[in-house]
Amino acid sequence: MNWGNSKLETYFRGSDTLMSELIEETKLMPTPKLDWRAWVQAWVVLFKLRVVSLLLLAAVGGAFLGARGWPGWGTLVLVLMTGGMAAAGASALNQYLERHLDMKMSRTRSRPLVTGEMMRPRTVLIVGLMLIALPVLVMLPFNPALSFYLLLGAFIYVGVYTIWLKPRTLLNIVIGGAAGSAAVMSGGAAANAANDPAVIILALLVFLWTPTHFWSLALLYRQDYQKASFPMLPAQVTPRQSAWWVLAHTLPTGLAALALILTPGLGWVYALSVIGLTIELLYRNIRLIAAPTPKQARRLFLSSNYYLMALLLVICLDVVV
Repeated sequence: MNWGNSKLETYFRGSDTLMSELIEETKLMPTPKLDWRAWVQAWVVLFKLRVVSLLLLAAVGGAFLGARGWPGWGTLVLVLMTGGMAAAGASALNQYLERHLDMKMSRTRSRPLVTGEMMRPRTVLIVGLMLIALPVLVMLPFNPALSFYLLLGAFIYVGVYTIWLKPRTLLNIVIGGAAGSAAVMSGGAAANAANDPAVIILALLVFLWTPTHFWSLALLYRQDYQKASFPMLPAQVTPRQSAWWVLAHTLPTGLAALALILTPGLGWVYALSVIGLTIELLYRNIRLIAAPTPKQARRLFLSSNYYLMALLLVICLDVVV
């Protein structure tokens, strides 16, 4: 099935006919007999909990930075519960909407909605919507800013990135990265510091970091994205050109990280750590430009993961110390 005739393209264009087909497709079907371990694993994959954990760390970093120290157990529990639910729900909706194309990619063809482990797609749709709506509505009377950023993050990831940008433009992840920024802002909002300049800079850092992270991964699965007809940048340009595009985001990411050194509450622990981390990330990017191979792309992808995790942990440590 080519892209021009695919159901997913028609769906993205808002076809009423396809919506009717999807409703019929998602009527109750016999549930596969899975043991509890397989059932839990299926939902772990649907919720993308590894990705969600990094988003939660970004939200926690925003809370620590906004509070300029320990934000309190209540704030942390609030961030983890509301942010975890909204991010997991958005991830489930992403897989529900893309299940027709996931089967074309080696990276995603083992997902539960593709393999048939999860034979009730409508269940995933309902659970995903509820996980987003519940924390948003509960927090609205008590912390409207937190409610807003929870909804904004989910809307950007599902509506803006998955439905609108991803099937249409090779720069999709550049704007889609704002979903991670919303996670930082939700942490700041939970600490009543959403307008704090340091929180905003950290949100900007995550926004700039996302293409570095995702495009290095997309280089590993370049042929996958070509088969699925996603206009992902590494699938549309040469690997070396992709590496230069990655550098165009790695450099401002490093600058944003260095700008946080000026934040009151962050001292020499953060300064020394972020300088070392940024140098290592730039080194990996330069190695990718010199040799744009899958091996170097994997190394940069892993380095970008470690970069953000270490930076956020150092922020939390330094503002407390």
